[in-house]
Amino acid sequence: MTTILPIKPAAIEAKSFSIIENEFLEQTGRKPGDFSPEQFAVLRRTIHATGDFSFAENIRFHGDAIRLAMKALLAGKDIVTDVNMVATGINKTLLAGWGGNVCCRIADSETAELAAREGTTRAEAAIQAALSEQTGILAIGNAPTALIQAIAMIEANPSELGSVVVIGVPVGFVNAVESKELLNQTDIPHITALGRKGGSPVAAAMVNALVKLAAAQG
Repeated sequence: MTTILPIKPAAIEAKSFSIIENEFLEQTGRKPGDFSPEQFAVLRRTIHATGDFSFAENIRFHGDAIRLAMKALLAGKDIVTDVNMVATGINKTLLAGWGGNVCCRIADSETAELAAREGTTRAEAAIQAALSEQTGILAIGNAPTALIQAIAMIEANPSELGSVVVIGVPVGFVNAVESKELLNQTDIPHITALGRKGGSPVAAAMVNALVKLAAAQG
């Protein structure tokens, strides 16, 4: 017989995190202490968003990514996303308190025109249109083309874009694996999850973990 756990809405997240921590060793063969506290906070929220412990094996952190992301958030820098699904999932309340915004240009008519003119995907054009020195975090959860475009732009303009932290977790079968491997081979501050898994919920979860870490620090 199925037993439903009686729990108040405000306690659900804390209970979920507790279950993840208690099952982490059994599910992954690793301990939370194998990651820094900040890295585990990002991983834990990713597992919470997906129900998938395999991210413990696939997640990769550039050494400066979390520090630079928190610094950017507290400085009021913006978060750019490849698709609206990522933007919708981001906690904007704390971000607004620091002066930052969430920006997604994929639905803009100018983006569609740029994509048609240059023969690119709209997600690729959206990154081309939105990425700037005001960007603190770039969160890509859907489009490998957007991630490849971002890598090219950042490497070509390190003086303006070199401190942008890239959350690169596109999902899929065409260039998703390759684009994340490419990101992981760069010195761009980044968090990624190698392999085919990823998606908008993963990108939003990682950003929200960083927002929570920044709030605790600030």
